[in-house]
Amino acid sequence: ILDMKIERFVLGSFGTNVYVAVNEETKEAVIVDPAAFPDYVCSHIKEEGLEVRAVLLTHGHIDHIGGVDAVLRKFPVPVYAHVMEVEVLKNEQENLSAMFGAAYTFEKAVGLRDGEILSTAGFKFRIIHTPGHTKGGCCYYEKDENVLFSGDTLFMQSVGRTDFPTGSTSTLIRSIREKLLILPEETKVYPGHMEETTIGFEKERNPFI
Repeated sequence: ILDMKIERFVLGSFGTNVYVAVNEETKEAVIVDPAAFPDYVCSHIKEEGLEVRAVLLTHGHIDHIGGVDAVLRKFPVPVYAHVMEVEVLKNEQENLSAMFGAAYTFEKAVGLRDGEILSTAGFKFRIIHTPGHTKGGCCYYEKDENVLFSGDTLFMQSVGRTDFPTGSTSTLIRSIREKLLILPEETKVYPGHMEETTIGFEKERNPFI
């Protein structure tokens, strides 16, 4: 039986998908890419009686990390990112915050490596390093739940931009082809923007790959 319930909130000025992945059995949860953390999301988490265990960052762009401090004020939990993205989080040019308003950095991310398994909230997320949108971009794959949080690597019938610092088109396409399209076709993909999709659908229909 699948225990993961995924709640999506579209937050921040760039319409980022912020996910709260809930373990229905234990009421533990992780927050993926908190672009912002308005009071109503916090209230919802508390009303549902959820125990937030971690923040998972797919990459370090400001439209995915702008709410991290607000989350940590309410829920002092570890914040994870790929080890190569830890530097992007600390750099206001690379994380684009300097370009889009107020410079912002985050210093305390825990670095994860490609292939590492992060056990949290009763889930086992495999870290898949998918550079291209940024150098340390990664996806979080929960095999037992058939779920992939793809950040801005893979979208429905599209892929992430590569014209920002540390981006590369050829690297991104290679990441998707070699690391994501080999996953089971029924894997549900929850991207950083726009609607969810599946690996099978993208294999057939994505014009970029």
